[in-house]
Amino acid sequence: MRHGPRAGSIEVVVGVMFSGKSEELIRRVRRAIIARRTVQVFKSHLDARYAGLYSVTSHDGGAVDAAPVDSAAEILRLVRPDTSTVAIDEAQFLDHGLVEVATHLADRGARVILAGTDTDFRGEPFGPMGALMCVAEDVTKLRAICVVCGDLACRNQRLVDGRPARYDSPTIMIGGRESYEARCRHCHEVPRADEDQVVML
Repeated sequence: MRHGPRAGSIEVVVGVMFSGKSEELIRRVRRAIIARRTVQVFKSHLDARYAGLYSVTSHDGGAVDAAPVDSAAEILRLVRPDTSTVAIDEAQFLDHGLVEVATHLADRGARVILAGTDTDFRGEPFGPMGALMCVAEDVTKLRAICVVCGDLACRNQRLVDGRPARYDSPTIMIGGRESYEARCRHCHEVPRADEDQVVML
């Protein structure tokens, strides 16, 4: 039950992998629960890492229960009328309809919290994240530490067999520390097909 009328809002937490996005979403969800808000948490069905499909889990082990969804429209169908806080993790994997859904929920008076990676492994905008940042009242951008030089990391380095993935690799590949590293702009590498150098004698 809502604690009196209040304006809805959209909050977006973005950044590279290992920067603490899910941890921050979990923190905000727990505070909403302490404040006795009615909370529902969703996540992309693509992410079944760590504790599995039915929870949002941070790299450090924190977790909250979550419902997996495969589209933005499914979130709108599942949100109950009395829910005052809607949290969505791994938002980059969902379709661009998420912008309209988040806006609709906020217009209805809900607090909408979304977390996701803002750029893909190429360093380019990822899914609906750019548009979500544009319509949000609050944007928090987190950074990790570059594993190569120790500077602040702003890129996701995808690795295939220990080497940087080529530009033409698929955009979505679920993985953790075995497949990704946080890197700064200078240390980030995305070789194109014509840059590969293969010497076999």
